[in-house]
Amino acid sequence: MPQMKKIVLVSLALFFSQLIFPQLDPAQTDSLEIRKIYDMSLLNGKSYSWLEHLSLKIGSRLSGSVGAQRAVEYTKKELETLGLDKVWLQPVMVPKWVRGAKEFAYVETAPGSTRNINITALGGSVATPAGGAKAQVIEVQGIEDLARYGEEQIKGKIVFYNRPMRASVINTFEAYGGAVYQRYSGAAEAAKYGAIGVIVRSLNLRLDDFPHTGTMSYGDLPVSKRIPSAAISTNDAEYLSGLLKIKKDAEVYFKLNCQQFPDVESFNVIGEITGSEFPEEFIIVGGHLDSWDLGDGSNDDGAGVVQSMEVLRLFKELNLKPKRSIRVVLFMNEEHGLSGGKKYAEVAKQKKENHIFALESDEGSFTPRGFSFEGNKEQFQQFVGWKPLFKPYLIHYFEQGGSGADIGPLKNGSTVLAGLHPDSQRYFDHHHSDNDVFEHINKRELELGAATMASLIYLVDKYGIKASEAQ
Repeated sequence: MPQMKKIVLVSLALFFSQLIFPQLDPAQTDSLEIRKIYDMSLLNGKSYSWLEHLSLKIGSRLSGSVGAQRAVEYTKKELETLGLDKVWLQPVMVPKWVRGAKEFAYVETAPGSTRNINITALGGSVATPAGGAKAQVIEVQGIEDLARYGEEQIKGKIVFYNRPMRASVINTFEAYGGAVYQRYSGAAEAAKYGAIGVIVRSLNLRLDDFPHTGTMSYGDLPVSKRIPSAAISTNDAEYLSGLLKIKKDAEVYFKLNCQQFPDVESFNVIGEITGSEFPEEFIIVGGHLDSWDLGDGSNDDGAGVVQSMEVLRLFKELNLKPKRSIRVVLFMNEEHGLSGGKKYAEVAKQKKENHIFALESDEGSFTPRGFSFEGNKEQFQQFVGWKPLFKPYLIHYFEQGGSGADIGPLKNGSTVLAGLHPDSQRYFDHHHSDNDVFEHINKRELELGAATMASLIYLVDKYGIKASEAQ
């Protein structure tokens, strides 16, 4: 009887407790968990201190460089301190391009009358001849302009691509997409018309003295036909354009000292919390560990690296035991060919791993605004259904669209891909230039981004992803 009485009393206690403290519905539970995630990131975050070390103690991390290798070692060590179930390095071959001595350039309006201009070699460019290159300049507004001038007017000259990013486009990444082809293919196309070199207006919406580098390609152009390619600061692009209107025979001299070496081995850095119920379903979050060799790569993409690491740390600190396996992937060589992203997808396919979701942060450290998703309509509506949970944090942008370059190779018709979208208006002030440095990082914005990513990963892990129509 005593045992029976005890059971009855416990049952009554549970009954009355439910009357007094009713069970929270799933949305309320999720709201409370997300609040904990934001609190932990903002009050006890690690992303800022990690980025400080990555930026100030290691610095730029061009693929194949000593800085890139030190970043691999550092992030692997830090992930190991988090108590993850697995941490490992995934070998990947990457290009090794070296800038060499600082570039030098000037405009000459008359013999002995010169003005220095700010330039930087584009990634993958060949060097100028040892004595530099000097010639008259022809200004064009994009590759399509070359045919209008033809070989007769271009041969023996330096082509000056001066198509700016369109300031009227609110989405700055769209504006970037409208001008980046000049940088990427400009040298290969100008060489076909006999140009001896290329100068490209920096991809920057601001007028300043920072030239912005970035990758370029010669396509299938033979090595003997390749011409040097450099970016010019926006201020100097304005100056040169104005000068050419009144002094068409002005000449530009520039000297690049870059060199391409054979590919070398580097690594993706990967950490995993193994799922408790569905360990064969993988969710990944990541950014790219490499950066250009100008500045210290804090925004591109040191921020994405430490935010992604912070996602797994938050899960561990809050004792969130995921149902599915969650991986952080720090990709190597996004900037110069996507070697890391391609290798990760290749290995995943070989192992027949089932990646249900991938989230990338590669748009800087600024205030998070939301996400873009690559998936079908039903899957997108699932994410839109979670939008009210993000409203208290001013996250309002949930759109179908692109995701991220490094997770792109995982696209297979069933894996849903997503990209974090911070406010982008200041991003291209820093992108690929000496202005991408740690002093421009706002600690709170960085930590809000990490919490926003962790919250989305929490929801995907808890509820899974609706099956694709393709399945």
